[in-house]
Amino acid sequence: MGEAFVVFAGSLQVEFALQRDRQNMGRRYVEVFSCKRQDYYNAVAAEVNYEGIYDNDYNGSPPPRQKRISDKDQMEYTEILKLRGLPFSVTKSNIIEFFGEFDLAEERIHIASRSDGKATGEAYVEFASAEDAKRAMSKDKMTIGSRYVELFPSTPNEARRAESRSRQ
Repeated sequence: MGEAFVVFAGSLQVEFALQRDRQNMGRRYVEVFSCKRQDYYNAVAAEVNYEGIYDNDYNGSPPPRQKRISDKDQMEYTEILKLRGLPFSVTKSNIIEFFGEFDLAEERIHIASRSDGKATGEAYVEFASAEDAKRAMSKDKMTIGSRYVELFPSTPNEARRAESRSRQ
């Protein structure tokens, strides 16, 4: 997984870049979104602090990175998880196999698709309980096929909105 921040000269370039959201760059799936300038500054500052980039007295290995507290740890869980980064060919059976130790039913899995029927690489899975969903987060960033899959706590409303968009 990689992350990059790009500063553009003007809003026209930003709009053009945002049109590349959820497309491939070479063989990699890429998500593009705008952020606040402060997010960019924070990312640069974090790299400088963690890597010692501008530290002229620095010799040897870089200092160990501090574990960043994941926003996912702070979120409130429901029984629903959002999966992102799925292979476009993923099936409900693949998702059931991925979450092997959990008792999932196919009717509780929704694979999101665009209005033209093509998969978006996202799915919503409903577990038996919020506790099961939180335990299933142990699968975050594991792979289905050759794709690593990100997991996020979600809500029934978010899942319903995605399902209704898929039906249009």
